[in-house]
Amino acid sequence: MPKRSVAKRRTINVPGLLLFLTLAVGGVLADGPVVAQTNYEPSAEGLQARRAFQDAKFGMFIHWGVYTVLGDGEWVFHNRKLTVDEYNRLPLFFDPEKFDAKDWVTLAKAAGMKYITITARHHDGFAMFDSKVSDWNIVQRTPYKRDPLKMLAEECHRQGIKLFFYYSQLDWHNPDYYPHGATSWENGRPDHGDWNSYLDNYMDSQLSELLSNYGPIAGIWFDGMWDKPEADWHLATTYALIHRLQPATLIIPNHHQRPKPGEDVQTFERDLPGQNSAGFNATYVTKQLPLESCDTINDSWGFNIADSKYKSPAELERRLVQAAGSDANLLLNIGPMPNGEIQQEFATRLLAVGQWLLKYGDSIYGTRGGPIAPDEWGVTTQKQNKIYVHVLNWGAPLLALPPIATKVLEAHFMADASPVNFTQSADGVIVKVPKSDETDRIIILTVTRTH
Repeated sequence: MPKRSVAKRRTINVPGLLLFLTLAVGGVLADGPVVAQTNYEPSAEGLQARRAFQDAKFGMFIHWGVYTVLGDGEWVFHNRKLTVDEYNRLPLFFDPEKFDAKDWVTLAKAAGMKYITITARHHDGFAMFDSKVSDWNIVQRTPYKRDPLKMLAEECHRQGIKLFFYYSQLDWHNPDYYPHGATSWENGRPDHGDWNSYLDNYMDSQLSELLSNYGPIAGIWFDGMWDKPEADWHLATTYALIHRLQPATLIIPNHHQRPKPGEDVQTFERDLPGQNSAGFNATYVTKQLPLESCDTINDSWGFNIADSKYKSPAELERRLVQAAGSDANLLLNIGPMPNGEIQQEFATRLLAVGQWLLKYGDSIYGTRGGPIAPDEWGVTTQKQNKIYVHVLNWGAPLLALPPIATKVLEAHFMADASPVNFTQSADGVIVKVPKSDETDRIIILTVTRTH
């Protein structure tokens, strides 16, 4: 996406989660008059879920829906300016006979991922689950006639992977999503609708289904509120519903604003916390909530047959390390094909990252951002009395680190446990870093405990 900030509404030409955004000066979405869950105090289960989320560090994002039939990303309904009647034909061609929930979850585990976030419903409004609220769903409109989210939930529970549901608040298909938002076009919907009914009867009813019929759900990942940032989204009602049905379910809103009461995680799209290279993330970073960064393996979220710009395993490992060093999780996306298979290009890269994590996972899982702020040379993570110095970009023999409040007792390379020469003074810590072709040279500093 273009790496520039804008002050007015604009169109982004590269497909992604968001294409049309209303931005404030500096690229930050302006806060609208949205009232969230006031006086919200997270439950004990919710606080524990937040900590577990921070410990997990690495998750699989899955964008999958009937739009995959056209092989042009999840925004194809909008980008090709199709009408509702035309788009209604698409489910007739969606029959993912090769979908295997066990294969998907097994791949996530082999990649070292601890949770899965899947699109239960994207902006086309099509439910990828057996919804009784509307027949606009995979069971009633496709020849597949089965509920893949039910199968995925059961497999996640069997294999010990946490499951999150992505749910789009934006809906290009439902006539009650009215007034239409910034992404609207003449697609055949009527020029009227019942906004309150859409939120209270349609959206909240589907959320109730997702939180009642699929076992424990780790979180609801919202997207699309940016389409109408000034609207009343009834967040207080929706958030209270979620916390009542499953107190440990985390609410993760991709609205690019400051976190609101009732929300449990601040997420950043295609950026690390505090960065706004994508042009629509808030530069504000909360200190009270867990953080997450989501990104893609190629340039697309949903299956795009023309996108072969795959990141290398080394690039993906670096993104995971940089996220962890920013005290954030990495939610890494795949876009399965319409037949239910995962592209080999995705699988091979994920398996390579998993192999890397088998060796270096202790420097990622269960850590928090280290005492040294991320810099061009790399980042730090910390767990108990160990500081992991992740050297990502450094060619000189000595690396000068800023002062560390605790005393460094010893230092060694994580790869082979060989000792690292270092000196510590009031001015900082200097470590000797020999040349290496490793993606991430990790030095473990054992320090005195602070408590």
